[in-house]
Amino acid sequence: MKLVISICLSSVLIALASSFAYGASKDATAKQQSSYELMSAENKAMQDDPSLNPAMFWVGDGENLWQQKIGSQNKSCSSCHGNANKSMRGVAVQFPKVIKGQLQTLEGQINQCRTGAQGASPLAYESKDLLALTAFVAFQSKGMPISIRENPANAIFLKKGRQTFNERMGQLNLSCAQCHEDRAGLKLGGSLIPQGHPNAYPIYRLEWQTLGSVQRRLRNCMSGVRAQQFEYGSPEMAQLELFLMWRARGLPLESPGVRP
Repeated sequence: MKLVISICLSSVLIALASSFAYGASKDATAKQQSSYELMSAENKAMQDDPSLNPAMFWVGDGENLWQQKIGSQNKSCSSCHGNANKSMRGVAVQFPKVIKGQLQTLEGQINQCRTGAQGASPLAYESKDLLALTAFVAFQSKGMPISIRENPANAIFLKKGRQTFNERMGQLNLSCAQCHEDRAGLKLGGSLIPQGHPNAYPIYRLEWQTLGSVQRRLRNCMSGVRAQQFEYGSPEMAQLELFLMWRARGLPLESPGVRP
């Protein structure tokens, strides 16, 4: 009985917060805006200064892993790709992308290289090494605009990701769009609601006290609306990530970012 009352009360509070948001003066969200613009000056400085950005520890680890020979093939990432400063420049802004008919995220492609080219086992999602390699590769494209475009190969995946973004889910019956499009720029619980662009991932969240992927953040949102979470590395996750990156096209990649 107490659990039912708690759930109902929580739903009422969220509904009330939403009604306050609707009553506020809404800023037009036609212009793309990174959530970086909503941060305090101190948090912006933390992201901008490599000596202050805690995510740079993962970038450094990723650089070491890039050179490490592993697996039955005794190969490193650099064995095939050489200098990451050149070979990985512009790569992260193109993912997720369709490779041999399969939609692949950057993390998924790193694991594909490990199993296919290096003869090594795949890394677990949210593991230190996978986050480090992802952050290192993404760092090579820092400042470049996200360049996802719809094409015949990714159209069906993009459509499914868009459907997920607009679909109500969970016990609270909310969609991604209701927060990050309809209410973007309004306040909820004293904080401004961002547009929900993934242009800074992997990010170091002060709330997490560690680096995390966009899929971790999406699972957090799903948990928040009491919905069944998509599994890490699932097709549904890749499709939603593709749509979010397409939606953020043109924004500069900030990875590795910092967020509250």
